[in-house]
Amino acid sequence: MIKIVVDCYGGDYSPSANVEGAVEALGSHEDLSLVLTGDEQEINKELSRFNYDKARITVVNAPKVISHEVKPTVAIKDAETSMAKAMEIVRKEDDVAGLVSLGSTGALLAGAFLKVGRLKNVLRPAFCPILPTMDGKGVGICDSGANAECTPDYLKQFAIMGSKYLEITYGFKSPRVALLNIGTEEDKGDRLRLEAYELLKNTECINFVGNMESRNLLTGELDLVVCDGFSGNVLLKSTEGACLEMLKMLKRTFTSSLKNKIGALFLKKSILKTKDFMDYRNYGGAVMLGTKKIVVKCHGNGVAKTVANCIDQAYKMQAGGLNEAIEKALEQYAPRQTSV
Repeated sequence: MIKIVVDCYGGDYSPSANVEGAVEALGSHEDLSLVLTGDEQEINKELSRFNYDKARITVVNAPKVISHEVKPTVAIKDAETSMAKAMEIVRKEDDVAGLVSLGSTGALLAGAFLKVGRLKNVLRPAFCPILPTMDGKGVGICDSGANAECTPDYLKQFAIMGSKYLEITYGFKSPRVALLNIGTEEDKGDRLRLEAYELLKNTECINFVGNMESRNLLTGELDLVVCDGFSGNVLLKSTEGACLEMLKMLKRTFTSSLKNKIGALFLKKSILKTKDFMDYRNYGGAVMLGTKKIVVKCHGNGVAKTVANCIDQAYKMQAGGLNEAIEKALEQYAPRQTSV
């Protein structure tokens, strides 16, 4: 049995989306059990709307929600919040594989560092979300916000961890890894990018294909983009924003006149398919690679399907032995320097 904790607060549609997503995920895996943290009365009220295997869901009372105004390192220490309670369960209970949360990214990051800890030889854990690509497979961005400042060794480890994640969780064969840069030429970029390029080029356990310009992110030509957390976060949010605005523009176009509305009726199926394809909430969350136990950050405006996908991600990571694979891979490439 694989046990995962779900923080039931912190999202725009919490706790309804969290609970519904948890029940949906439970129906997909017979060997999955869940621990839901949050206001026990509210969660049980939400659960009463569904039919599910009650033996596989446990509710742990944690009535408070972490505020985005509170400093993350302080917020995660409040034992009465749903996220802090989830972190504590993950830290103390050996049979718990990890957690899924829609809450504060800063608090989740602080908790992962302070309570969960790093795998052996990992310099810094990194967020790795998946975005849709034109070939339908998806592309990972590692790091997307956990480490604003990086060394070349960090980027090398992000490439190794991200490759293992795509192989084990999504079945990618020899994922194509690229370094985010201002040009595709080998001699482009600042010192960090130049030194990282040399390291990645000489790391045999990854399929490094060179530099990538941000405009090629969704083409399907690459499987994993490696970058510092600052650049990765800008890349991620710029892409998400562009996709959302494109959807708004399409909606305005199709509703701007009677003729367009009639045309939209004939194209309704295709329009909905495109909308689902471009909606990043349908692709799970940003997993944190390199922590001792699995941590998945779900988007704050995630719906039930998003939560279910995130739980599915965590389940597959644990079932596939991702952390063991990362530790084994990093043994061959011990860091040249210690974390700062």
